[in-house]
Amino acid sequence: MSLGLAVVILVVGVIALGTGSIHVPPLDVVRTLLGNGSRLSDFAVLDLRLPRVLLALAVGAALGMSGAVFQSLSRNPLGSPDIIGFNYGATTGGLLVILVFGGGAPAVSGGALAGGLVTALAVYLLAWQRGVRGSRLVLVGIGISAILQAVNFYLIVNAQLADVARATVWITGSLNNLGWTQLWPLVAALVVLIPLLLAGARWLDMLEMGDDTAAALGVPVERSRVYLLIVGTAACAVATAAAGPIAFVALTAPQLAKRLTRAAGASILPAAWMGALLVLAADFVAQRVAGSSTLPVGVATAALGGAYLGWLLWRRR
Repeated sequence: MSLGLAVVILVVGVIALGTGSIHVPPLDVVRTLLGNGSRLSDFAVLDLRLPRVLLALAVGAALGMSGAVFQSLSRNPLGSPDIIGFNYGATTGGLLVILVFGGGAPAVSGGALAGGLVTALAVYLLAWQRGVRGSRLVLVGIGISAILQAVNFYLIVNAQLADVARATVWITGSLNNLGWTQLWPLVAALVVLIPLLLAGARWLDMLEMGDDTAAALGVPVERSRVYLLIVGTAACAVATAAAGPIAFVALTAPQLAKRLTRAAGASILPAAWMGALLVLAADFVAQRVAGSSTLPVGVATAALGGAYLGWLLWRRR
């Protein structure tokens, strides 16, 4: 099934690379990627569109893996960074850098990463009660989310108009005007994080059976949970740092991946493939609906993800 998702991603990617004001047929897109394109197709595919497509794939993969980790840890399909506050923590960190300190893109990335990790630590400590239970983690995270949203609105309302415009674009989650400069740091972070996430996958599978069972199988329950909390938050934070908070991908990608693969356990890699496909497809649709490249991808994922969340709540009522 992961192979099937990869094929779909490849097809959508080729279509996205060839669609725009400069139309490039699919076969010419493939030739260009193989180094046999014309000067015009090289410019349209490699310079204009390829960085955006790769960013969509990397951001979606990071969010999908992060969502798979937290849904498995909490044993709850609502236990995603969107719901339990880690996404908002990264947003708050980025907004502080933009609106208070006036930092550039590297500083915003660092602020988002720090904000996500601090929020994860706060939620973990507040949810601690002789261990951390999934339902308690979700409820504490929802409360932290509400507080952080209020902080974010306060920062925006009291900021300078020029800074507000920049912050508004960032917090909607957008791939507009991003390029190779934003892609390489994200790729470097994922090169480090993906092996760390996969290394913790076996612990996730055991933790899903319950803390007592996991401990009997030799898993250091709380240490492994803290480890997974850190690397899962880092995956969400680096995606937010690169493109802003893109809503609901971390919530929907793991669930859709599980329904397609019908596999037990966290399914981190299928969630990564599904997250990459969701962000790529949502960005493509957003550009076509708006008639230009100005509509942020976060708007499309929020609309689709909100409908999915409503369906999920109805199913679990």
